[in-house]
Amino acid sequence: MNLIQALDRRFYPDHQKNWDDQLFRERILQLIGPDTHLLDLGAGAGIIEAMNFRGFARRVCGVDLDPRVANNPFLDEGLVSDAGEIPYPDNSFDVVIADNVMEHLDRPELVFREIARVLRPGGKLLFKTPNRNHYMPLIARLTPHSFHQWVNRLRGRHETDTFPTRYLCNSPSQVRRITAMSGLHIDSLELIEGRPEYLRITAPTYLVGLAYERLVNAIPSLARFRILLVATLSKPNSL
Repeated sequence: MNLIQALDRRFYPDHQKNWDDQLFRERILQLIGPDTHLLDLGAGAGIIEAMNFRGFARRVCGVDLDPRVANNPFLDEGLVSDAGEIPYPDNSFDVVIADNVMEHLDRPELVFREIARVLRPGGKLLFKTPNRNHYMPLIARLTPHSFHQWVNRLRGRHETDTFPTRYLCNSPSQVRRITAMSGLHIDSLELIEGRPEYLRITAPTYLVGLAYERLVNAIPSLARFRILLVATLSKPNSL
């Protein structure tokens, strides 16, 4: 057993692999049912099994600039499209989800308005994204894209699944401002810190991440520095 594995067993004995994806999946399952029309914004190639909701909803559609979306096995229909021009009529979906998409948007206010358009009255938008106040987005903003590809290779991800980041809709204040512009309503904003996956490369970096995780989870005033932002928004019945 190496030191990283020993730290895992000591401090995260009940850790669930890809904990953030599993957490997001649980949130989504609370909102969908057999009659739900679901849109996955930024669905991609269908790599993350936790984002497979076929059989849990009536119809699952997805859009992405990545042409692999057309063959995404998790979707009933996958269309190549920009998120700012969603190719579906008004009031098409009960729920829209976006998994690690918001950090890549150049014009999030336009995308939010499009989401509001395709949502049915009372419909929900649920998204997960990195909190820009966390150290990892800060490092990402200060380093070139090639560095991000290298880090993701260390974490077992292919470099073609690493996309440029903007971080224009990645803090509670940014989300509140953009939501107000779209006409949507914020139901909940969660900030969550778990096992420090990005620093789980060497034992020294892992120890730094572990100390950070314990600190921001122990002190409520430091919650704004947790890594994960999970938001649920709704479309008013009158919109």
